[in-house]
Amino acid sequence: MTTRLNGTDRAILGLAIPALGALAIDPLLTLADTAFVARLGTTELAALGVDTALLGFAFFAFNFLAYVTTPLVARSLGRGEPEAAQRWVGDALFLAVILGVLVAVVLEVLAPVLVDLMGATGEIDDPAVSYLRIRALATPAVLIVTAGHGAFRGHKDTKTPLVVAAGVNGLNLALDPLLIFVLGLGLEGAALATVIAQYVGAVWFLRLIRARGMASRPAGLSESIPSLIELGRNGALLTVRTGLLLATFTVAASVATRISPETIAAHQLVAQMFLLFAMLADSFAIAAQAMVGETAGQGDLAPLDRLVKRLMGWGLVSGIVLAAMMFFGRHLLALLATSGEVSELTIDAGGIAAAFEPAAALVFVADGIFLGMIALGAMVWSTGAGAVVAISLMLLSPLGESLSGIWWAMGALIIVRGLVFLFAYRRSAETAVKS
Repeated sequence: MTTRLNGTDRAILGLAIPALGALAIDPLLTLADTAFVARLGTTELAALGVDTALLGFAFFAFNFLAYVTTPLVARSLGRGEPEAAQRWVGDALFLAVILGVLVAVVLEVLAPVLVDLMGATGEIDDPAVSYLRIRALATPAVLIVTAGHGAFRGHKDTKTPLVVAAGVNGLNLALDPLLIFVLGLGLEGAALATVIAQYVGAVWFLRLIRARGMASRPAGLSESIPSLIELGRNGALLTVRTGLLLATFTVAASVATRISPETIAAHQLVAQMFLLFAMLADSFAIAAQAMVGETAGQGDLAPLDRLVKRLMGWGLVSGIVLAAMMFFGRHLLALLATSGEVSELTIDAGGIAAAFEPAAALVFVADGIFLGMIALGAMVWSTGAGAVVAISLMLLSPLGESLSGIWWAMGALIIVRGLVFLFAYRRSAETAVKS
């Protein structure tokens, strides 16, 4: 990649930078939200932790409303079929409402059971159930917001989702102290603040989508079934892929826990920094989804190849930057450690994680490229092969006996995923431009 920015580079950065802002807002303001609840007491904070884990697991399966809608809309626009793009957005919003209502009902009815399954007992149980039932009311709004992100990304607009995300989270941040402390609603006030903010975000997206003519209203369920099936099929593949990644990280945490308390403490520190830095590469992946989808829709392989090379170039640049940040940042991270042993383990494992950052960034961007080509089968094979290798190394080899070994195994996950992508690209690209 040359040092001079061309039009493609400017387009990539124009999408990636606002996308990075939108990705960063939620976790940063979630920390502020948690800080307010922490002032209520340990019981409330523990209840929030239980529900956050439950809701995170419940919602991750529906991320496809953003990640699948984006390339479908972009591909339609690339083909010069704006009516098809409108149908995809309309059907995605329709599906978001249906799924949102169903999930909300399930959470309302099964809240006590789900909280018990998480091991919440005693004084934590009641506040956790109460918070979960209030937050469940926002499920349709959350899924509408998710689909809204996908719709605007498909139109190569990441600035509008950033503005909405900032507004929604800012409103939540303002409502928290008012409802929690001023009105004395406590933990339930925190849940209500989120519900209000999410519905404001949903209405905001719907009004913007309507004003810009981005969606057509589904004529009826029967006419929407084919597109709903395609959204659901691709969503299922994406959910399987995400589940495989979560399984690998879960096994890594489990193996670290069995070694010693110090090992899992250090592992958590390194993993959180690694995932935080992944957001930078993910912003290029979001740019890739829209740009690759549109370019593939034009039906010409040569421009797609050129675009992919530029995207991977930016992935490499970001990976090198992240490697340096991880390498030097691990020493600052070690200062958070509670003991000298945890600090030493953090520095050692952080060095290994830093070594794999360039490859990891390339793989994250490749995720966006394959999403843009709607080659989700290749993504599942990539993640499945990597997960099998990494988990086998952690459970069946000496690597599972130390934190450094665990992170070498995580590096194997990244390398295997990258190799599968490399071998699958040509066929996936040819299929994408012909479909």
